[in-house]
Amino acid sequence: MKTLDPRALRDACGLFSTGVNVIATRHEDGDHGMTANAFMSISLDPPLISVSIGERAKILPHLQRTGRFSVSTLAEGNAELAWHFAGRPVESLTNPFDELDGLPVIRSALAAYACDIVNEVEAGDHTIFIGQVSQLITDPGARPLIFYKGRFGAVAAQAPAPELCDPVAEAIW
Repeated sequence: MKTLDPRALRDACGLFSTGVNVIATRHEDGDHGMTANAFMSISLDPPLISVSIGERAKILPHLQRTGRFSVSTLAEGNAELAWHFAGRPVESLTNPFDELDGLPVIRSALAAYACDIVNEVEAGDHTIFIGQVSQLITDPGARPLIFYKGRFGAVAAQAPAPELCDPVAEAIW
């Protein structure tokens, strides 16, 4: 089997635009968070989501110890927060967290989920955490922060949502 260049894979995956999230947990020594775009809805019943955390991420052992995590999907205009939690600290940043079910969540998030870890899967150089959502909050009027080709951006004008009874919309969701 031919060896794939990791940079080529990273560049190809960068062509998939994603939302931007802050994954966080609360530990006895404080709140810990990191920026990630590896987030996915798994199941509606039971309510499950997943995040993928790299083996060198400082938050990894904290998640494994606490057994809980939150996901805050960042809204447009929060690129500074994304950079802060990606390891480029913004010294002037004051505490951006609120609390949801005992976990830290970003105050200005588009959506935030509090989760209890129900499964942990090692996958290459990452660990995938599957969490059961215990609580969530949303700001349906906010617009998402987007990550594409290594840069933050925003969506253009949004089309109206299709009717819930639309069979195409139901098939996608």
